[in-house]
Amino acid sequence: MADRGPKKLVKGNVALAEGAVQAGLRCYFGYPITPQNEVPEYLSGRLPQVGGIFLQAESELASINMVLGAVAAGVRAMTSSSSPGISLMQEGISFLAGDQLPAVIVNVMRCGPGLGGIKTTQGDYYQATRGGGHGDYRTIVLAPTTVQEMFDFAVLAFELADKYRNPVLILADAVIGQMAEGAYLVPDRPIVTVDKPYIVTGAQGRPPQNIRSMYLEGDDQEELNYVLQDKYRLIERDEVRYKTTQIDDAETVLVAFGTAARIALSAVREARKMGMKVGLFRPVTLWPFPTPQLRELSQRVNKFFDFELNLGQMVDDVRAAVVPGTRVEFYGRPAGGLPTPADVIQKLKEL
Repeated sequence: MADRGPKKLVKGNVALAEGAVQAGLRCYFGYPITPQNEVPEYLSGRLPQVGGIFLQAESELASINMVLGAVAAGVRAMTSSSSPGISLMQEGISFLAGDQLPAVIVNVMRCGPGLGGIKTTQGDYYQATRGGGHGDYRTIVLAPTTVQEMFDFAVLAFELADKYRNPVLILADAVIGQMAEGAYLVPDRPIVTVDKPYIVTGAQGRPPQNIRSMYLEGDDQEELNYVLQDKYRLIERDEVRYKTTQIDDAETVLVAFGTAARIALSAVREARKMGMKVGLFRPVTLWPFPTPQLRELSQRVNKFFDFELNLGQMVDDVRAAVVPGTRVEFYGRPAGGLPTPADVIQKLKEL
């Protein structure tokens, strides 16, 4: 492992932006919206230092299509926004998936539906994990829980995007984006890059390239969907990521991601002091969801407690993953004050 030097006190949004630059980000296009504005603010000054381009677009629609153009030319490009802004990008994300182009999209969630507000929420789980736009496609979804992971996942996102020629979404929430804590702002390993023979370069010294997602000949459009499906199955096999805490002897397992997982971890530690055998299962990739690992765990644990900052979205994936007859309870808050570890423990006691 590389020497990462001392930790620095840094906001989550800034850590993510710096991680993206060190991963090779050279084109950023975005439009302001809280609570992610530190990302474009930081990059507006940082990208010119490395010969990159920062452009505040006229809208989220323009941002995502500018990203498409940049990645088609072989550049590592990114956009960021918050919930309603990501909604406006869905067509472009679908185009990226259909064109099989790598891009990184960051969503620092705000509460909704509609324009919503800036209180902490996890209401965009469905949008992120079900594709969000039209057609049979998926985006890889990474859910950071710490400022350190905001930095590290920016690096990982670009590598996964290039590896699979697919959009990767980093799904954070307002607490993770806005909080400051110590983090290493140096990658823990060398940055991975790949050749990109598909890029458009004006056909200089080679036959013309044609990047597209529309096929009108015969069954070619259907064949594209089968090609994408094979890729998604490969991602499900090889890219599942998750973390566990004290599950070896657990009788009840909490399942949570993002800020909810931070609260759940504190709840587990306090519950253990009270003699309650509670553990934590944290999905790191929300897609691919760690279904096989949860199913295996449910063969010996028959009580799961899904905790989210919404009214129940990931809980559907938890219930689908565990073996039949497993008890799955839910507790969530959609867009108000953050529950405390004591609130979670009280709900556990009610089980």
